[in-house]
Amino acid sequence: MPRIAGARPPAEPSSPHQKDRYARILRVARRLGSEHDLERVQMQDVANGAGVAIATLYRYFPSKTHLFSAVKQQQIERLAEEASRLRSTSEPPLDAVVQILVRAREQMMRNPRLARAVLQADHIAQATSRDLWAPDRQFGEMLLAVAGFDSPTPEQRRLVRLVESCWYGVLLTCLNERTSAAEADIDIRVSCEMLLGPHLR
Repeated sequence: MPRIAGARPPAEPSSPHQKDRYARILRVARRLGSEHDLERVQMQDVANGAGVAIATLYRYFPSKTHLFSAVKQQQIERLAEEASRLRSTSEPPLDAVVQILVRAREQMMRNPRLARAVLQADHIAQATSRDLWAPDRQFGEMLLAVAGFDSPTPEQRRLVRLVESCWYGVLLTCLNERTSAAEADIDIRVSCEMLLGPHLR
């Protein structure tokens, strides 16, 4: 079970040296998360691999849940770059949302074991610490923007939340090898068409 954080907020890197160290820690976390299930990833091994003291690691990431939430944050930031590019094109909003969600699925499925670690940490974060909800909020805001909901109403937020929930369900069926990538992408499109389509025409 990942260590649950205390009340101390994580430190944020500010200097170039600190940012390099922070990035190194995340690289090692991704590698170890690709090799082992989340329960077997040890914070001491992350610290050793990144060449930092364990106290330094815990200063940035008070728990393993914080660490893998930061891995998820990185993944979303890469998607946000693609989302920004799509918004600058003439791509219809519905198709743009589908593209982003398909890319997100592809990104996660490139490394299924790491994806499971990230999702497990995300599940723990949802149950234990509101300060770890930032990646999910960013993901939702990104989808709202791609859909063209620049001043989203409560109903639009609810619809996007439902699309996210469908996407997570589709991703899990892929990770559990109960559906193919092609079928998953069709499911993603159908869910977007049913939930968002009537509001984007």
